[in-house]
Amino acid sequence: MAVSSCARVLHCSFVCRPDPHFTGNPRTEIPSFSTGKASSLPFHGGSSASSLFFSSGLILKFPPNFVRQLSTKARRNCSNIGVAQVVAASWSNNPSSAVPASATAVNPTITAPLDEISIVPGPQVVVDGDGSNSTTNNVQFKGLAALTASFLRSDGSLSVHAGERLGRVIVTDALTTPIVNTSAYFFKNTDQLIDFKEGHFDSFEYGRYGNPTTVVAEEKLSALEGAESTQLMASGMYASIVMMFALVPAGGHIITTTDCYRKTRIFIETMLPKMGIMVTVIDPADMESLESTLEKHDVTLFFTESPTNPYLRCVDIELVSKLCHSHGALVCVDGTFATPVNQKALALGADIVLHSATKYIGGHNDVLAGYVSGSEKIISEVRKIHHIFGGALNPNAAYLLIRGMKTLHLRVQQQNFTASRMAEILEAHPKVARVHYPGLSSHPEHHIAKQQMTGFGGVVSFEVDGDLMTAKKFIDNLKIPYNAPSFGGCESIVDQPAIMSYWDLKESGRAKVGIKESLIRFSFGIEDFEDLKADILHALEAI
Repeated sequence: MAVSSCARVLHCSFVCRPDPHFTGNPRTEIPSFSTGKASSLPFHGGSSASSLFFSSGLILKFPPNFVRQLSTKARRNCSNIGVAQVVAASWSNNPSSAVPASATAVNPTITAPLDEISIVPGPQVVVDGDGSNSTTNNVQFKGLAALTASFLRSDGSLSVHAGERLGRVIVTDALTTPIVNTSAYFFKNTDQLIDFKEGHFDSFEYGRYGNPTTVVAEEKLSALEGAESTQLMASGMYASIVMMFALVPAGGHIITTTDCYRKTRIFIETMLPKMGIMVTVIDPADMESLESTLEKHDVTLFFTESPTNPYLRCVDIELVSKLCHSHGALVCVDGTFATPVNQKALALGADIVLHSATKYIGGHNDVLAGYVSGSEKIISEVRKIHHIFGGALNPNAAYLLIRGMKTLHLRVQQQNFTASRMAEILEAHPKVARVHYPGLSSHPEHHIAKQQMTGFGGVVSFEVDGDLMTAKKFIDNLKIPYNAPSFGGCESIVDQPAIMSYWDLKESGRAKVGIKESLIRFSFGIEDFEDLKADILHALEAI
């Protein structure tokens, strides 16, 4: 995408300042980066402006005539100004103060090796204070987008600042990321279009291929996941389908686990075989069956949730990854229940991590979204299919994800705390037959959860002592949670899977897929623990 950079650039230390020009003491060094991995280019075409920000640690300064060049109406609606419109303003370049023109300007503390940096000559519009027009050949860095400064080591800081404070593709001094509502991006002339087609000029080209607001959310997620690349899509289910279409060829073989989201189960077991794809379903803990299947068949992909839905089973991601990789199979982990705050699936060895961002990432029950994160090589394959299928995320939804992630670590901490304490209380209650929660020593994979999770999540599944009507009576006596699908939001949500998700099946059909009549899935929100405790105990007394 064509993004203006300015003629006057300063290396600024990480200090909040009231000065809109971000002036301060120049900083000669560029911070090292914590993830150890370079993030991908989210653009359709050459390098990204975001990679320029992150690779150089630069913060842009607006020229003195910036306000004059935007109409009064545009200033009132700055959140909806397309980046291409801003770029098209008649600003010029001052070559003496432009971006460093050689890769030697990159500090060696950057973890990506210098041979991953491509210097691509090409005309780019840059910003200068005098308002005149000119072009120059500037360095464009490839493979360095979304890197994270070493002084942001915690998920709390990353969820607030990654993709934004350290630089973003949107040229603005607004503290929050603007929503770029546009369906297409224009080219100044045909030569610029040809440069784009030949990889010398950046643009999203069309709304289905990307959006600068969405890129900010993707880079924030890449930082949290420790991934090179992230692709956001319209929903978690869509992300699962596109991932499988992209990575599993016709005639391939996929292994998955028994306990999972029902719509995922339906797609894998009914749709994939129609394309000649074999499916093997194993218990999450059955490593013998996994190894046996890997040895007997040419397996393309192992796909699992961890924790799973609704019984919160945990897969040993490190062990599974080693086994699958030794036989040439990829590993994708749906980490929606865990969140990247509680579990880093990629660091444990998985090739892809997938999430329904509708849940904890958005966190406010007001947005549908899904994403996949992993290496640039793998995600680029997913991105190709995604661009064909067209399930693009609306930029307004991307903004909601950015806003939601600001408080992700705080919400997850509270939900972990409440769920852990309530799981212990429920397990000791005489009217509760069994509790399913990875944080309990009674959980079959508690030892695995302790190794690979820093928190056990905000969802607790449990079986009341009784039948379907007993569980129904318990839910109907609750006052705080909503009886609804989904989970992970600020509001507590409760549902009875036998009714909410499997009511179309008879009792025998539900038993066949492991759904018990008395099972309850409780997603704890951020309400006060004592209020939730009192409400649950009162409802239990009523059954």
